[in-house]
Amino acid sequence: MFKTSTTCLIDAKARVSVPVDIRKLTSGDNFEGVIVWPSFNGAYLEGGGLDLLERYQGFLERLDPFDPRRLALVRAIFSESHQLNFDTNGRVSLPAGLCEYAKLTRRAKFVGMMDWFEIWDPDAHENQRIDTRTIAFQSRN
Repeated sequence: MFKTSTTCLIDAKARVSVPVDIRKLTSGDNFEGVIVWPSFNGAYLEGGGLDLLERYQGFLERLDPFDPRRLALVRAIFSESHQLNFDTNGRVSLPAGLCEYAKLTRRAKFVGMMDWFEIWDPDAHENQRIDTRTIAFQSRN
C-alpha cells in the first residue's frame, strides 16, 4: 500500500529520487522501476508498478471493446505511460513532457494513494490538499 508523502529534489538532468517505500512496492517481476503517466484529473502524474497496470488491464478487458470509455481510458493511461527504471541510487529520469504537464521544475512531491501514487509540484499539491481536507471534513457526516 502506498502511503505518506515525500518531497524530493529534481536535479538539472530531471532525475528525482523515488522514495524508498515506493521503490520497495514497485520492484520485482524483472522490472526495477515505476510506470508513470499524466493524470487525466489534473496537472500531476499518476504511477505505480506493473501489478497496477495489470489490474487496470483486467478491468478494461471486461469492458465492451467498442465502448468509447474503454478506448479513452486505454489512451489516457497506457498510451501515455512511461516505464522509468531506477538507477543505482534509486532515481528515475523524468521525461520532459511529463515535467511540463505536471509543472515539475525543482521539486516533486510523491503522494501515496493506496494502490497508486501521485507526483505533484509541491505548491500545487498544497492547494489541492487544502481543498481535499475541506471536502473530507464536509463528507464525514
